[in-house]
Amino acid sequence: MLSTSSLLKSVRISAIAAQSIRYSPVRSSVAARFYSTPNGDKAEEKKDDKDEKKEGVAEKQDEKDPHAEALAAKDQQIADMKDRLLRTLADMENLRARTTKEVNNTKDYAIQKFAKDLLDTADILALALKNVPAEEIAESSTNTHLKNLHTGLSMTRDELLKTFKRYGVEPYDPINEKFDPNLHQANFQVPIPGKEAGTVFDVQKIGYMIKGRVLRPAQVGVVQSTDN
Repeated sequence: MLSTSSLLKSVRISAIAAQSIRYSPVRSSVAARFYSTPNGDKAEEKKDDKDEKKEGVAEKQDEKDPHAEALAAKDQQIADMKDRLLRTLADMENLRARTTKEVNNTKDYAIQKFAKDLLDTADILALALKNVPAEEIAESSTNTHLKNLHTGLSMTRDELLKTFKRYGVEPYDPINEKFDPNLHQANFQVPIPGKEAGTVFDVQKIGYMIKGRVLRPAQVGVVQSTDN
C-alpha cells in the first residue's frame, strides 16, 4: 500500500504531464489545422488567388510584346527612309538649279570671245568716222564719194552695234563720269584746272558690257589731283 508521500508525488507528476500536453506547440498547430473555420479557409484561398494574379500581371509587364517591337522598328525605318528621301530630293533640286544656271551662263556668254574679237572692228569703224572732217560730209560739200563712203561706214557700224545688242552686248561711254576701276581703264592722268580730280575727261575707247558683265573696260583719261 502506497504511502501518503508517494501518492502526492504521483499526483504532482500527472499534473505536470497534463499541463505540458495542454500547451504543446505541435498540438496547438494540429488543433488549429483540424479545427479551423470555413471562413478562415476561404480568406486564405482568396489571399493566395490575389498573390497569383499579382505575379501574373508582373510577369506580363516584364514580357515585351514582339509585335509592338516590330512596329516600332518599322516606324523607325520609315522615318529614316523619309529623311533620306527628303535629302535626296533637296540634293537633286540643288543640282537642277546649278545645272540650269550653268546652261544659262553658257548660253549667255557663249559668244563672249567672238564678240570681244569683233570689238576691234567696231573701234576701227568708229575711229574712221571720227576722223572724217565735218565740212567734208556737210550737205554743201561737193565731195560726193567721201560722203557716200562715210554713210556706208556709219550704216555698217550701226548694224554691228544692233547685232551686239541682240546678243546682250552693249557699249557705254563714261565721259564726265567718276572714274570706276571696275568699269574703266585709266591710260593717263592730266591735271585740269576747274575739273574735279578723278573725273573721266577723255574716252579713247568706249567700254562694252555683256549681260551686265564687263566685256571690255573703257579706256579713258582721268583728271589728276593738283593737291600734290
